[in-house]
Amino acid sequence: MTHTPTAISYTMRRVVLVLLLVIGCTPASESSYRNGDIIFHESRSSQSVALRLAMNSRYTHMGVIYINDGKPFVYEAVGPVKVTPLQEWIDRGIDGHYVVKRLKDADRILTPEALTRLKEVGKRFSGRPYDLRFEWSDDRIYCSELVWKMYHSALGLEIGSRQTFADFDLSSPEVAAKIKERYPDGLSMNEPVISPASIFESPHLVLVETL
Repeated sequence: MTHTPTAISYTMRRVVLVLLLVIGCTPASESSYRNGDIIFHESRSSQSVALRLAMNSRYTHMGVIYINDGKPFVYEAVGPVKVTPLQEWIDRGIDGHYVVKRLKDADRILTPEALTRLKEVGKRFSGRPYDLRFEWSDDRIYCSELVWKMYHSALGLEIGSRQTFADFDLSSPEVAAKIKERYPDGLSMNEPVISPASIFESPHLVLVETL
């Protein structure tokens, strides 16, 4: 059976269209993600505005990328601590924007053994409820605390510097309202805390992708 040039051209156009649709449904560089990469976005949660103002940073939620059976997921503390498909995680953020960062010298540091330790530490927190008060306890966990403790316990690295509530800008009405809601007995200004902004700015990390 022979095909005319017109028929071949039409078939090729359909193939190209299908490929474009498939590509458009997945993150641009999905294949470049690795186990242990750290992903950030601006959450749509009710506390996101207050966090952004207190930290002076747009990135209010984060997690660790896992590659399971060739597919990317995000291990996150969102109530409870769980694994979320990457695209579902991205869709929860504002405007689909996200940033992926990776540990410097990841090829040397994140060996298969190190990644196993990282996931084993992460598994200890699986199912833990979200910590609305941002306390430095393992009973309840918030997003940046999970990432920091995983890297610190598994690899001995401090990804971002711990701070206290006194280091943040608590002056806006939005922040004051959240403090009143969650700390009716008063906020302990010396409570250790690790923010997504601190991890985002860590010199231990390099940019992989922003979208």
